[in-house]
Amino acid sequence: MLFRRPRSLVGLDIGSSSVKAIELKPSGQGYRVSAIGVEPVPPDSIVDGAIIDGGAVADAVRRLFTNKRFKAKDVVASLAGNAVIVKKITLPAMTESELSESIFWEAEQYIPFDIQDVNLDYEILDPGTGHDSQGSMEVLLVAAKKDKIADYTNVIAQAGKTPVIVDVDVFALQNAYEANYGFDPTAVVAILNAGASAVNINILTGPQSVFTRDVSIGGNAFTEAVQKELNLPYDTAEMLKKGLDVDGATYEDARAVLRAMTDNVLLEVEKTFDFFKATASSDRIDRIMLCGGASQVEGFAEALRERFDTDVERFDPFRQVTCDARKLGIDSADDLAPLAAVALGLALRKVSDR
Repeated sequence: MLFRRPRSLVGLDIGSSSVKAIELKPSGQGYRVSAIGVEPVPPDSIVDGAIIDGGAVADAVRRLFTNKRFKAKDVVASLAGNAVIVKKITLPAMTESELSESIFWEAEQYIPFDIQDVNLDYEILDPGTGHDSQGSMEVLLVAAKKDKIADYTNVIAQAGKTPVIVDVDVFALQNAYEANYGFDPTAVVAILNAGASAVNINILTGPQSVFTRDVSIGGNAFTEAVQKELNLPYDTAEMLKKGLDVDGATYEDARAVLRAMTDNVLLEVEKTFDFFKATASSDRIDRIMLCGGASQVEGFAEALRERFDTDVERFDPFRQVTCDARKLGIDSADDLAPLAAVALGLALRKVSDR
């Protein structure tokens, strides 16, 4: 029994435009993808991270799992946006047992919800035992609204699977980054996941998450801007955004609209970086790792590189994790890579993890 392999989990990223799932198997020193899938979610089924049409989302999840390669029944999902509060707080130094007893009282002043309405978790970043700690400790506090957790777990149960962990998008990204790139203890790395309705930002110094934010503007806003400006149906505008010419309009017509939306998104990213630099001990960002469907909008990565004058790299969740497209029955791992980082990070979780 001692040597039994930990059972694998399916990482399920429930996004507002699609659901993505990945299951991993140990392979040598690392992992290989044993099952992967993406299914679209009907428009407006999920708005700003809130599940509006649970039945439609459960159907999409169910369709994902008709892929017989998925073997695990247990699922890890994640939340983002205004349902989650992530804060670094400073407290008087105390033991772990003292902290576990007092965290609810300490957390109340930092959380804008009734403490009874949230699930709390925390991680000690600095126990305050060093010679320069001045009697204080640093703790990462995470609070998620219970009703939002229930919405997500209900959808998974409705689809016939067992939800065992609900994580946070930004931490799933961090897991995926660690598995594929490791940590440089001196580097400040910003992971940007530009999804359909939000951009998740996690800034790491070495292995520690030092700043997180979800910006509620994403790929859907690009499509809506093209739709409005060129007077097109939503689906047609979506195709145009992806670089495909459509009846009555060419990609060239959409280019200026997309560029203006990119500027809007980058302004929010800039505000985030400025706030980080004002509150952290570092005033630099060495590298930006970019993923998410909206990051593929033409010119997005280049605009990031220009505005922040820093190294921008496509985040490849399959850099160290083997993903053999032929064996998995998919056309290309490269096509799925921009969408897969959160699901992969979730699949790396273990049932025993905090």
